[in-house]
Amino acid sequence: MKQVALITGASTGIGKELAYIHAENGGDLIVVARSKDKLEALKADLEAKFSIKVMVIAKDMGEASAPREIYDEVKAANIDIDVLINNAGFGGVGKFHELDYMQHISMINLNVSALTALTHLFLADFVKQNKGKILNTSSTASLMPGPLQAVYFASKAYVTSFSNALWEELRNTNITVTNLMPGATETEFGASSGMDKTVMFKKTASAQSVAEDGYRGMKKGKVDVISGLTTAQKIMISLSPLMPKKMRLKTVHKMQEVK
Repeated sequence: MKQVALITGASTGIGKELAYIHAENGGDLIVVARSKDKLEALKADLEAKFSIKVMVIAKDMGEASAPREIYDEVKAANIDIDVLINNAGFGGVGKFHELDYMQHISMINLNVSALTALTHLFLADFVKQNKGKILNTSSTASLMPGPLQAVYFASKAYVTSFSNALWEELRNTNITVTNLMPGATETEFGASSGMDKTVMFKKTASAQSVAEDGYRGMKKGKVDVISGLTTAQKIMISLSPLMPKKMRLKTVHKMQEVK
């Protein structure tokens, strides 16, 4: 029986690469994003290359009603999913008080609220069946506060904490929750958030390599998967907890200044 994966933020970047990886593994897909045109093009390509079926759901995950509407559409189609990949998210660079208020609220709605709601809806089905896998795309940003991206870093800290807590709650079941923490990755996120003009995005990993690491870790039921870091970034993250907090904040601040 083919496994069905639902992927949010599937039209570009890591989400799109995850769709191809799952299709290559013979799984059917439900792809979710705002752009119907991009999703339809993805569906056509995947179905042409692989013997699978793809369902398209064009939805703005930032809308409060979106998770329930997505769940209801899947149920109306009589589809039981085996894999939930919460990948949709966005960020932005700038001082908190200078950025638009609604940008912060929209970021929290998408990165936190939508992910939580969709997980709750589908996890209830997983528990009834005692099977299923969840992959949540967080970030290495979740490991520290982020001056100039205060809300984004905080939202990803929520995703990591939430995912890890669920992994433990479900430890004695056949359900796993894996937390994917990419470093700077070559996706549309860099340009849309303004991060592509910072030191942090000077060297980026490919979306494909990050997706492969995440998918492999999810299949193994890992708690966390860190991917796409340079050697220097790995050293920084390992030493970060040992640094005085003020020094750590100053370092991250400098790395995120737009040049």
